[in-house]
Amino acid sequence: MAGRAAEHSEHTEGGTDPEPAERGAGPGTDAGPGVTVAERVRRVEGGLSPAERKIARALTANYPAAGLESASGLASQAGVSAPTVVRFVARLGFDGYRHFQQSLREEVQARHASPLTLAPVIGADSPTSELVEAAQQVSSATLSQTFTALPEQEFDQAVGLICDPAKRIACFGGRFSQLLAEYLDLHLRLLRPGTLLHTAAPGRDAGFRLDLSRRDVCVIFDFRRYQDDTVRLARHAHERGAKVVLFTDPWLSPVAEFADVVLPARVEAPSPFDSIVAPLALVDALVAAVHARLGAAADERMRAAEEEWSGEAGV
Repeated sequence: MAGRAAEHSEHTEGGTDPEPAERGAGPGTDAGPGVTVAERVRRVEGGLSPAERKIARALTANYPAAGLESASGLASQAGVSAPTVVRFVARLGFDGYRHFQQSLREEVQARHASPLTLAPVIGADSPTSELVEAAQQVSSATLSQTFTALPEQEFDQAVGLICDPAKRIACFGGRFSQLLAEYLDLHLRLLRPGTLLHTAAPGRDAGFRLDLSRRDVCVIFDFRRYQDDTVRLARHAHERGAKVVLFTDPWLSPVAEFADVVLPARVEAPSPFDSIVAPLALVDALVAAVHARLGAAADERMRAAEEEWSGEAGV
């Protein structure tokens, strides 16, 4: 779904530090804990009427700000009637427009949460057994929620873009998420040619920026609280005609506004720091799908790489 709105960002990277939001699904709904409005839209988009699809596009193109307008304001943006907006909100599972907006306000707080505002699930006097149990429960929940909410059509689109031999693949992220970009790149370069990891500091990547074109697919990692230089480079890639595949959290990086594919993952952790457990698992799933799609060509490249390594080891 291109045209969606939304590390100073990830973990300890910049931004403001409001009080943490309750990680719930919103009052009066049965969508389950931690389910965002954007995720609700993805769940029902296949059954929306043409008018409701206009609302979904208007909402996700300027997310979550568009939903914080009045019902008539959102209706005006979408070019539909206010009663249609009310019906759309009900379809998402909310009791009313007020509850819909309350959920979005909680998301705004969650987007800006930091280690200083997120409370750990264990205390200083907690025994190791409690830590282990908490870590297991939180990690299991984030993995389950991530893959349950995975937008399969967009995942398939990401696989198709990365497997396209006519495309060059560039991966990059922010202060913490660059680890995920490097992890993905290390695998992709074994599976296909024409991949790179972009690591240049802001202001020192003119060559990369100039060379971006419709031939490129940029796989971008950006998690709360969203890193400005990552967002700027992603926007530039989009403006140059490159395809943008975004890995982000459920609250959606601003990169989502111009991404061609958005793959959200849960980031809750037993500590006050966001976790990369679920995002990493999602990357692993992407690598597996790319390997399967490329088939014999990928295996032959991997075999050639093994021979190169063996030769170097014998030197």
